[in-house]
Amino acid sequence: MYDFSEEQLQRYSRHIILQDVGVEGQEKLLTSSVLIIGTGGLGTPAAQFLAAAGIGKIGLVDADRVELSNLQRQVLHHTPDVGKLKVQSAKEKINAMNPDVEVKTYDYYLTSQNIKEVIREYDFVIDGTDNFPAKFLINDACVMEGKPFSHAGIIRFGGQTTTVVPGEDTPCYRCIFPQPPKPGSVPSCKEAGVIGVMGGVIGTIQATEAIKYILGKGELLTGKLLTYDALKMDFRKINLKKRENCGVCSDDPEITELIDYEQGVCEL
Repeated sequence: MYDFSEEQLQRYSRHIILQDVGVEGQEKLLTSSVLIIGTGGLGTPAAQFLAAAGIGKIGLVDADRVELSNLQRQVLHHTPDVGKLKVQSAKEKINAMNPDVEVKTYDYYLTSQNIKEVIREYDFVIDGTDNFPAKFLINDACVMEGKPFSHAGIIRFGGQTTTVVPGEDTPCYRCIFPQPPKPGSVPSCKEAGVIGVMGGVIGTIQATEAIKYILGKGELLTGKLLTYDALKMDFRKINLKKRENCGVCSDDPEITELIDYEQGVCEL
């Protein structure tokens, strides 16, 4: 049984009084771990709310440094952080917000050579990346390692997200998109733009999925693609099907080794 301090009982009191959380649920959160790959528009709001919720260990992966153009949507980074490593900037804000949380940083890009070792430490993975090679790498590694994860993407005034739990009879990212698009065939964030609040809307949904998975409560977005059109204020759920011939999650997968696809520039 977790030994809650008086300060923790007060900090998490709104969780503890919830029927679907309570003391046992808060203990699960405090003893759980979530890896966030990408500390940008999606990853920073997700990290903020997971830290506030008391996730015991949060891993942050990002090799980039804070730029002024990031501040319109990457809410854990502030003007004085420009030039600082994003993982360090985010860690400082999380430590100031909630000292209960252990923050582990990885200031390098994940590749086929190192991703499995990193994700093995965590209970749940959040894909907050902005390029297709990373998204396919994360999907394939998580399926191979049996790690549940949340996928998301945002562009202009729209976003989408789904949750993948390997081992269940539900689709993975490759069931929806078998192969990455050709480099340059999708507009970059610099070309297409994105309204800043999109990261907050979709990133906090990703954090919600992580919390629900850890608590074992509610219905996850497995087998569903949730899309959001901010201009119409329209949420839609699209049913997804597992592909019997999926290259990575089928009974006889043709992809058995991780692939480092050609990296585009900030593709969304």
